[in-house]
Amino acid sequence: MIKRIEKLQKNLKNNEAFIVYYGPNRFYLTGFKSSAGVVVITPNSADFIIDFRYYEKAKRVVKSCNVILSDKLWQQISDILKGQNIKNVYTETRTLSLNEFLSLKKNLNGFEISDNKEKEDYLYSLRAIKSDEELAFMRQAQALTDDGFEYILDYIRQGKTEKAIALELEFYMRKRGSDGIAFDFIVVSGENSSLPHGTPGERQLKNGDFITMDFGARYNGYCADMTRTIALGDVSDKQRLVYDTVLKAQLEALKQIKAGAVCKEIDAVARNIIDNAGFKGCFGHGLGHSLGIEVHESPSFNLRDTTKLQSGMVLSVEPGIYLENEFGVRIEDVVCVNDNGCENLTKSPKDLILL
Repeated sequence: MIKRIEKLQKNLKNNEAFIVYYGPNRFYLTGFKSSAGVVVITPNSADFIIDFRYYEKAKRVVKSCNVILSDKLWQQISDILKGQNIKNVYTETRTLSLNEFLSLKKNLNGFEISDNKEKEDYLYSLRAIKSDEELAFMRQAQALTDDGFEYILDYIRQGKTEKAIALELEFYMRKRGSDGIAFDFIVVSGENSSLPHGTPGERQLKNGDFITMDFGARYNGYCADMTRTIALGDVSDKQRLVYDTVLKAQLEALKQIKAGAVCKEIDAVARNIIDNAGFKGCFGHGLGHSLGIEVHESPSFNLRDTTKLQSGMVLSVEPGIYLENEFGVRIEDVVCVNDNGCENLTKSPKDLILL
């Protein structure tokens, strides 16, 4: 984290500062999770201003910044900036509301508050490349998620509700060591499985259902993300065709992922397979997204993203086919990009499981 701060400092000119509010960014720079706090970075200092609720623990945990008890926040920030002859102040335009930005300009009168995204984009470019430590946390999060999938297969049977499965899955992974959930789990069955982001409800499982489960553990602040579609009892030829098409699309996309590949071109590999199989228009979301501290980061596999992959990026690969009012299939793994291809962090089987 000290190295992260140093990189941001080197990206600043002598009269520039970068103020960080957003929780995931604060965590990335301090290793400390809290609902409040501000990190003020100048070329010569890094200060974490935090209120009384977190101050004592922050002093124990945070090594990358000078920890300051918040008293008169705006005056404290102003004193730091004036003490180093700062003129231009950058902040986070992606996550700061208009009201917060205007408040920043009002309370730091006398400084040029910029809406330029340059410093923020640089911070996100650092976050996109995972360190060995971050990868270790993500591997552990994914191991907990794989363990949850293996467990839940013995729990699923006719009559169980989507909601009950989602709750059982979360409870089990928490017992096994998950910090919490990476996002609200998706468990949808039968006709509900055609909803890519459907909410688990009271629908009871019945024979012939596809059941799509999209879930992930969180470990030491880092996310996992996995989707598996399984079947209860027998399936139709149409269901099997859809499943096999989605699996083929994913496997072919995985083969193309390596440092230097372009995101939208990876998306096209999977999308063309689905379209050419007769399901054009049934895959309405991107092929995948980066993840780490947040479950949705950048870059992404989609129709527009021209980012070239770099070693250390971690992304999901999750093609799907959704037939309205019938059923849907999605299969998702998480991979880490390297120079020769990618490491698949997801170990759960992908051949169609019939329970």
